[in-house]
Amino acid sequence: MDGEQAPGLWERPGRFMAAEAGYDAARWVLAGAPLELTVSYRAGTRWGPARIREASYALETYSPDLDRDLEEQAIHDAGDVALPLGNLGQSLARIEAALRRPLADGKALLVLGGEHLVTLAAVNAALDRYPDLVVVQLDAHTDLRDRYLGEPYSHATVMRRVLDLVGPGRLWQLGPRSGLREEFELARREGRFFRDVGEGAEALAAELAGPLRGVPVYLTVDIDVLDPAVAPGTGTPEPGGPDFATVQRAIYTLARAGARVVAADVVETAPPLDPSGRTEIVAAKLVREILLAFAPAAA
Repeated sequence: MDGEQAPGLWERPGRFMAAEAGYDAARWVLAGAPLELTVSYRAGTRWGPARIREASYALETYSPDLDRDLEEQAIHDAGDVALPLGNLGQSLARIEAALRRPLADGKALLVLGGEHLVTLAAVNAALDRYPDLVVVQLDAHTDLRDRYLGEPYSHATVMRRVLDLVGPGRLWQLGPRSGLREEFELARREGRFFRDVGEGAEALAAELAGPLRGVPVYLTVDIDVLDPAVAPGTGTPEPGGPDFATVQRAIYTLARAGARVVAADVVETAPPLDPSGRTEIVAAKLVREILLAFAPAAA
């Protein structure tokens, strides 16, 4: 990060709007993880980080719903993690290594994906500092398969691997409407599962006021949680999802409840699949709202 990270670990394709702070002064650190090695239907997620950054300049820095402005936040965009093409193990290891330092330094972290498997590397890094981490997933898919096409590491198995890490009861899934019967059974048995995004957010908010007060939260948002009419540019679109306002309200519900989001990601944006360009703008606005809704307190 600006010469402070290991040589060769980062590359800089652009910068998210208003992310002008140096690393030392930053409270939020943005990092791109342009991973695309296990997608199973349509490709394009490797272009997500760069195009989300580009699309951010079509938006304002000010959120009227939150009455907050990115210009008032200390945000550092570290660039993209440089990934070795075709090597999944090394790619995940490099993402984890790159993200570990800002988390260890107490920065809040937001990752731009890339396919959903980047969440596994980010959660691994976060657990070093936050061993009691709770993971909150907004997604159209359960992603709880133990193997997909014989492979344990896939965008279709990512939350199973995360569940292996955090343990029963520490994975909240909001919005899944697609998966195997066995995945839904596992979700209900070992996690906290809500088909309705708003209902899930309200249930989690109630626990954030009680047994989960102050617990560190990792928030992962798969863009396909939204209905494809809202965000068609994603690899595995699933009809029947919520609109943008519903997902936005869920994020606000968690913020009002005092969710201590220490890290987050927005993943599975595949810009080449959406010639209209609206998916990357939707993703950029989600990033803006997350940065503002969960802005860390000033040091």
